[in-house]
Amino acid sequence: MKDSGIFGGIYGMAFVGAAIYFIQNATTFWAGVYGFFKAIFWPAVLMYKLLEYLKL
Repeated sequence: MKDSGIFGGIYGMAFVGAAIYFIQNATTFWAGVYGFFKAIFWPAVLMYKLLEYLKL
């Protein structure tokens, strides 16, 4: 079993925060489901955009 270290914790906190935000702002059940899936991919998109901005 591999230890993901601090980055796993950061991703986990970002996921939980995004899931809470998207689900709280959902107006229907299916919008909440869609928000949950958005929360899974949101941290990855954020990191991509950050690295693109920094030109790394």
